[in-house]
Amino acid sequence: MDRLDAMTVLLAVVEQGSLSAASRHLRSPLATVSRKVSELEAHLNAQLLQRSNRKITLTEAGRSYVEAAREILDRVEEAERTAAGEYSAPKGELTMTAPIVFGRLHVLPVVVDFLKAYPDINLRLMLGDRLSNLVEDHIDVALRIGNLPDSNLIATRLGAIRRTVYASPDYLKRNALPRHPGDLAAHDCVTFEGMASMLSWTFTEGKRDLTVPIRSRLAVNTAEARRRAVAGLGITRVLSYQAAHAESADLLVPLLADFEPPPAPVHLVYPAQGLVPLKLRALLDFATPRLRGTLNRP
Repeated sequence: MDRLDAMTVLLAVVEQGSLSAASRHLRSPLATVSRKVSELEAHLNAQLLQRSNRKITLTEAGRSYVEAAREILDRVEEAERTAAGEYSAPKGELTMTAPIVFGRLHVLPVVVDFLKAYPDINLRLMLGDRLSNLVEDHIDVALRIGNLPDSNLIATRLGAIRRTVYASPDYLKRNALPRHPGDLAAHDCVTFEGMASMLSWTFTEGKRDLTVPIRSRLAVNTAEARRRAVAGLGITRVLSYQAAHAESADLLVPLLADFEPPPAPVHLVYPAQGLVPLKLRALLDFATPRLRGTLNRP
């Protein structure tokens, strides 16, 4: 029995939640996955998994073994990277995520220049407005906008971005100009699907937070779609960079500037790890000053 292979299969079962899901993830026959887990349990003379029709759970012995197996496989992977030269020269594969509009406008040009400077590195840039789990999705680094929850991620602050309310000039011709956040209850709003912002928006009035109800006429799942939809439909709230071009072209008008909440921080984040590969360190060192310059530009 190949114990490292058996550990890999067991971790896949635990992370995917079932034997069949692990089979699909590993692209291995279900019977093979089941056999390798059973062989491992027989070798250890201990039950690692409790199986039922609905789910698989770890036994107490299984929890301890999985924790140790994960650490062992991480060390093996690090040793292989070292042997392959990944820690002696910047080379290899990287995966990065960023919000759609900020990524297209500001991250993509930096990535293109980075790849020109480092011909032995290949990079996959995934743009999306939903947060990914960096460890589970095998992502090396992410650009995040907003306050960061407590986690085991390492964060480098790049700057901050304002969160601003906008409407089109055409909409304001047909509707009263909101002068206070409470006026928004009488307006049609374009919101972000699946977020609390579909029901209310929070502003700052003096030294206190002010949460006001809104009426969402349209909910979309990307900030870019929200910016486009607001042209004639109503009022929206986006990060200022997402509407900068439309604002400079007089297609959108900023509203309620005196009530804006504090700017949202922007970070590059990556999972904590023992020794940061040179390819990731090269990207961080290359991108950080350039993105800071973008965010601090008047």
